Amino acid sequence: MKKMLVVEDDILSQKVMGRIFKSDFEMDFCESAEEFYEKYSNNNYDIIIMDIAIKGSKHGLDLIKEIKTLPLYTNTPIICLTAHVQTKMRKTAIESGADLFITKPVSNNVLKEVVASLIKLDS
Repeated sequence: MKKMLVVEDDILSQKVMGRIFKSDFEMDFCESAEEFYEKYSNNNYDIIIMDIAIKGSKHGLDLIKEIKTLPLYTNTPIICLTAHVQTKMRKTAIESGADLFITKPVSNNVLKEVVASLIKLDS
């Protein structure tokens, strides 16, 4: 089964993601860059969903930049899913290495379609 990491500090959003993707992915969640660092070396994620506003010393855009420099994750799709709707934020997220920028709220079906378009899910 493919693995998904959701970097999101809102517990309700984590639960929603878990419900949406539990049948397609083995899932891990973290709330901060520090938690990501604890998990990434022991896992090989197929896709990452990242919020911009997360707990800890870094925001999601800084973490995306770092993730894309890690050999294990250079080609791993990252979806930036955030409530930040400004056009400049979208541009900055893509420049940071996000493959897609989606604003909340987003329908469950759209999110599933976007993830499926970025990776091939096992049938």
